[in-house]
Order: sequence, then C-alpha cells, then structure tokens
Amino acid sequence: MTGATAADPTRHPGPVEVEIPAAIRAAIVAHARAEQPNEACGVIVGDRPAAAGGRALRWEPTRNRAASPFRYEIDSDDLLRLTIATDDADTVFWAIVHSHVASPARPSPTDIGLAFYPDALYVLVSLHPGEADPATGEPGLRAWRIVDGTVHEITIAGG
Repeated sequence: MTGATAADPTRHPGPVEVEIPAAIRAAIVAHARAEQPNEACGVIVGDRPAAAGGRALRWEPTRNRAASPFRYEIDSDDLLRLTIATDDADTVFWAIVHSHVASPARPSPTDIGLAFYPDALYVLVSLHPGEADPATGEPGLRAWRIVDGTVHEITIAGG
C-alpha cells in the first residue's frame, strides 16, 4: 500500500501490520498497570522506523511528567536521555507508547494534537475492562500512525 500524499492525506502511510514481540507487549502492560491510576508512557526503540520495515528492539519505560489519569507527557530528562542513547546507537523511536486507564486504546484529540513523531508508531494500551482481549483477558493494545493530524490504524501481529 502506498503512503499518504499531499493530494490524498487520508491514504494509509504504512505499515499496514507490525510485530511487537510478546516480551515487549508484556512489559508495556506491566508498566501501565504499575502506573495506575495515572497514564503510563514510554518508548519502543527500533532498528529503523516501522514504515521503513524497522523492527521493535526493546521497551524503555519513562516517567509521566503530567502524573495524570487523563494525559501523558514523557518526562523531559527521560526524553533527552533516550534521544541521545538512540542517536548514539543508530536506533530510532519506533513507537511512542502510553496507556488509557478508562477509555479505549484509540488516540484522543489531545493525543493527536501532541503527535510530534510522524515516523513513529503510537501504541496505546487500554486498561478499561471492556477493552480487554476477549481471548486472553489482557488489556487491549493497538498501534497507530498519526501523520499531519490524520490517524491510521496498524494491525499488531502476534509475537
């Protein structure tokens, strides 16, 4: 599938599907649960952007400077540390991750307005019981690309 263009910003920019290893998924859910009642946040580091065929390498939990159940802000010291570390290691922010404690794992208008990394995925985990995976009962995890304010869902393959 081809990417979004200036003529058609609604065209899916890719990738259509990604794999997030089970260990990373479990660590994200554990961090989200540990941070309740506030939203949790962090970064999945990858070898290159997901849209360029990159793969997720590791999970880096961060502090939520907002300390809020309604929004997140990656702590500036954590963001600086991870920016330097990924640059030094020739890796990238593959995904920006945060939790929703009582709503679906879909980007809110605030999330969309604060999506400053168009090459990264935005992975959301919902701790709302109604959003749990029907097969496992685990919190719902969904991935998105947010490009120029347009939201595109990415399928997460098993891993």
